[in-house]
Amino acid sequence: MTAPNPARPVLGVALTLANLRVHRDWILERQRDLEIQDFIWADLLNGDWRPLAAEIKAELAGHTGRVGIHGPFWGLNIATPDPEIRAVVTKRMQQGLDVCAELGASHMVIHSPYTTWDYNNLDNNPGSRVQIIERCHDALRTVVARAEELGVTLVIENIEDKDPMARVELARSFESKAVRVSLDTGHANYAHGSTGAPPVDYFVRVAGDMLHHVHLQDTDGHADRHWNPGEGNIAWHAVFRALADLTSNPRLILEVRHPLTVRSGAEHLARLGLAE
Repeated sequence: MTAPNPARPVLGVALTLANLRVHRDWILERQRDLEIQDFIWADLLNGDWRPLAAEIKAELAGHTGRVGIHGPFWGLNIATPDPEIRAVVTKRMQQGLDVCAELGASHMVIHSPYTTWDYNNLDNNPGSRVQIIERCHDALRTVVARAEELGVTLVIENIEDKDPMARVELARSFESKAVRVSLDTGHANYAHGSTGAPPVDYFVRVAGDMLHHVHLQDTDGHADRHWNPGEGNIAWHAVFRALADLTSNPRLILEVRHPLTVRSGAEHLARLGLAE
């Protein structure tokens, strides 16, 4: 085994409990940052999720890296114009924070409200940009206040985003240390290849030190593949050069479709000399 290189970032990983058990020794060996992905389902959050949280906490014994969760997102739009649905969004995000409090998690991923349609139409409909931000504030006002109390950072992940600045401006609008942005490299590469968005490294540079979290996955620019780094066409050297200029120390979380193979993506980035 080669000695760790302190100049290279240590990669984290996003896993459910079952796969955390598989990769536990690898995670503890370098105290990798971890993102728990079990708590995205409404049925679980509405039920008794605490036994599952207790099992996860047991697996985390001896772990000193940063821990976060992926928050609920299925069917949720934090900018929904329907006030009754906004109430459900608020409830789900509060449930996610309940999990964070139980696990001692310090980040929660939430999804950007911006769509490809928005890119072409927000300025076609006067006031739409402000209205999206206002609706997000209405849905998340109490959530952000509680995140501040818990020491949790809500990181807004790009999904369909074609404009890399829109969600950065949304995050800044909260004027809270508890709201920052996330970058999913595969989503950005899909948007670049299929909708004309800038390349992935541009998303890093536009966010700057508002970027506190990254999902690392590779794609072909056509779909949301969640391949291991090295299996698609992302320009990883450019991405990591942009990351190296940041002082925000973002969590670099491998998030791949087949988590049993996640170490192969980590090994690819290590062979490139980009990460550990």
